[in-house]
Amino acid sequence: MFEFIAAISGVIATVWITIGVYIAAKYYPNYSHSNQFCSELGASGSPTEKLSPLINNYPLSLIFGLFGWHITQLPDSNLALTITGWLVIFHGLGTLIAGYFPMDKDPYTEEPSFNCNVHSIAGLVMLLTLMFAPILLAFSPESHIISFEFRVFSVLAVILSVYYVVKLAKAFKAKEKAGLYQRVSYWIQLVWLSSFSLLLAQV
Repeated sequence: MFEFIAAISGVIATVWITIGVYIAAKYYPNYSHSNQFCSELGASGSPTEKLSPLINNYPLSLIFGLFGWHITQLPDSNLALTITGWLVIFHGLGTLIAGYFPMDKDPYTEEPSFNCNVHSIAGLVMLLTLMFAPILLAFSPESHIISFEFRVFSVLAVILSVYYVVKLAKAFKAKEKAGLYQRVSYWIQLVWLSSFSLLLAQV
């Protein structure tokens, strides 16, 4: 039972963060999912500064860590799968740090605080780990775990995610719909993670 829960923890993480962001936003007056970042829910001085990391970042870091650990423990695992597991673990660590060090309430401030800089670095780690992981598996050595179809799906997921990261950068400069494009890009990564999780649950 524990191994099955660990295998599907990628799916659990996706469902958890979706519900968690929705709940936290309910306690943030006039919060805009389209124009505000997810991290603004836990920003310094926000109405949900304490609540958001408590229900999102902290438990999610454990769930990501569990899934990453499960990947590293797969029987007949190759180096690519082991590295992928560690990338997911680092994603969980980035999630934890991003929750502990809040961003500034104003994401457009010209002089970000120390906490905000640490938060941004952790966010970059989160972004890159789930960019590299699908690429690594897409071009990994032949394995009975990773099908051709999943390799193709992994490449497409990365392309789509990068596309929306570019859209996010442009939206951030325009100060419009940055929250929307952040969510689309990250949820594409989470859909990939969930698909990989379901794949491993069948192994």
